[in-house]
Amino acid sequence: MGGKGSGRISRPSALKLIEGRSPGRDSGGRIVAQTPKFVREAPDPPAWLDGAARDEWDRVVAELEPLDLLKSTDAQALACYCQAVADHAAAVAIVAAEGRVITNPKTGHQHPHPAVADARASRAQILQFAREFGFSPAAEQRLASLPTDSSDDSNPFAG
Repeated sequence: MGGKGSGRISRPSALKLIEGRSPGRDSGGRIVAQTPKFVREAPDPPAWLDGAARDEWDRVVAELEPLDLLKSTDAQALACYCQAVADHAAAVAIVAAEGRVITNPKTGHQHPHPAVADARASRAQILQFAREFGFSPAAEQRLASLPTDSSDDSNPFAG
């Protein structure tokens, strides 16, 4: 079966090194290839991003920028994540206002409200993007183990 895209998603080399046994090696003792050195900066939001999606952009960028996790090439993927969050919020609001089922006026049959499917689809997209960007508790734990300050002022053992 398998094919392109099947199997586990490759983890960033920095993450492999954090979980590794020794410097430059992963948990299996294999040498970890270094990733390309991207310029880490917050990307500008696309012009088409507005409303709730733009609010989500501002919130996420404010959280990720100090961690040096963003680069300019992340703009479109991050914008898609933000739009999925806005779409999910809109679909959930429609379901809350109109209910989970609708009745066909001609036949009287009840059907799931289309917004339920929209909410489900946008939720799946959010979870996919969340894994890509590391917005999960597991990713947060890995980020917590990264060194945050290279200053030796607060290190009593530096010398």
